[in-house]
Amino acid sequence: MEKFSTITGVAAPLPLVNVDTDMIIPKQFLKTIKRTGLGVNLFDEMRYDEQGNEIADFVLNQPAYRTAEILIAGDNFGCGSSREHAPWAIRDFGIRCIVAPGFADIFFNNCFKNGILPIVLPQEQVDILMKDAEKGANARMTVDLENQTITTSDGVEIGFEVDPFRKHCLLEGLDDIGLTLEKAPAIAGFEARMAQERPWI
Repeated sequence: MEKFSTITGVAAPLPLVNVDTDMIIPKQFLKTIKRTGLGVNLFDEMRYDEQGNEIADFVLNQPAYRTAEILIAGDNFGCGSSREHAPWAIRDFGIRCIVAPGFADIFFNNCFKNGILPIVLPQEQVDILMKDAEKGANARMTVDLENQTITTSDGVEIGFEVDPFRKHCLLEGLDDIGLTLEKAPAIAGFEARMAQERPWI
């Protein structure tokens, strides 16, 4: 998993509440078990019409936000079914951080496991970031995980909280497999001892 330390990039405003996982990645795209290739279908039903043409006024289709790395969203983001394809699609599109007043629990947890930083802030602070994001490509925010701050294009700094263990995992680029591999020497030592002590196993 790619390490997350500091990102400075365009933030896309998506001021919708209760964006569920079916809106993030519709069910017809859940056939794959790969984490790549889903970004093109992120928010599919909002991004494309029935003929597959882009809907021009959807935020991620606008030139200013096609390369957004940060998403400023409404409350209860990621609700609905627990599909892990939702953070896969978000990450594959290029978004590394989502800021919202609240997230669905399973989606929130899945973000950390896939290299995405979900940040919970009070509505009034999300409103500040949303207004800044609406300025377009010239308004670049900085998310600093180490110092736990978000800095707007105007220099307004907002602090955020994050679980220390999850922070460590993002900073070091550790998913569940990576965490297990950190224990590889201890696992190998245990197996060697068991081979000597219980060779019949």
